[in-house]
Amino acid sequence: MGSVVALIAMLMVLLSGLSVGLVNDGVSGLQRMKATSFAFQEGVAKDSAFSRSIISRDAVDVWAAQGGVAEAAPYGNTLINGRTDRGTDIDLALFGIEPDSFLAPEAASGTALTGAPDEIVLSSTAGEHGVAVGDVVTVGQTGTKLRVVGLMADQNTFGHVDVGYLPLRTWQEIRAGVRAGDQVPDRVYDEITAVAVLGQNVDLAAGDRAAGTSSMTTKESFGASPGYTAETSTLTMIQVFLYAISALVVGAFFTVLTIQRKQEISVMRAMGASTRYLLRDSLIQSLILLVVSAVIGLGLGLLMGAALATTAMPFALQASPIAVATGALLLLGMIGAAVAVVRIARVDPLTALGENR
Repeated sequence: MGSVVALIAMLMVLLSGLSVGLVNDGVSGLQRMKATSFAFQEGVAKDSAFSRSIISRDAVDVWAAQGGVAEAAPYGNTLINGRTDRGTDIDLALFGIEPDSFLAPEAASGTALTGAPDEIVLSSTAGEHGVAVGDVVTVGQTGTKLRVVGLMADQNTFGHVDVGYLPLRTWQEIRAGVRAGDQVPDRVYDEITAVAVLGQNVDLAAGDRAAGTSSMTTKESFGASPGYTAETSTLTMIQVFLYAISALVVGAFFTVLTIQRKQEISVMRAMGASTRYLLRDSLIQSLILLVVSAVIGLGLGLLMGAALATTAMPFALQASPIAVATGALLLLGMIGAAVAVVRIARVDPLTALGENR
């Protein structure tokens, strides 16, 4: 019984770490932005807003004038593939911003964006892929050369690729496919993906009516990241089924254990032991077994998780999800034990002791 409970606890830790890791890999770039909401193109599909939305920069001024808005800034988003001058292939989610806006990232190494058109600041995870400050990234679609001037302190990824912040004007040219020497239409510099809004108690519906946009809070916008909804819903379903299976398995084990003690329980009932006493006695034993086994399983899960965190697998351990999973395992186990004991304790002692024989 202890081995099975330990294995279930270990599996819960691994699923929790995988779930957190996938979320970080999918939307950590959005999580670390200061924006409280995004205003996208009106009527755009919510599950692909970042890739489909196109609005005019005029919407930025409209949003900046809304009540509760501290600041509004233009924001661009597009996925590209490129190669550094040292031959390292890299996929990037380009975030086009104005370097003096609240969206500008801080650099842990190198420098922040200064406004030069060829600058880019990358996620810290880009360094793990072989990119360093001073490298020049050539964008595969247009041949645009971007000089890496800084790396951020933390993981900033979007859609499982590293985020790169660059000046909005350069992003607009890359998105439009502009190559060196091309004539650039004026509309290119008027188009952005969304308006990033920073504020408290902002009436998003009123702002949308004024600007002709469709808003989502930053947390709601996670669903527009590629694969985010499918991945998280799949893992959530797996975890729910794991909890249900845990309750059934642990409950079944305790039922078998209690049935094996049926004669002893019957003797205790015949001697006057109350159902409350039997329940308390069994639950204390069950709790000891569950806690010891869960601690062993947690330890094994954490050791395995620490090993997985050093691989390319998106895996991250956080205390709160692990604590919730462990608490659920203990609670469901105790419920299973209580149901098993109450069922046996209600049996007539004389019948259980074999009066007919």
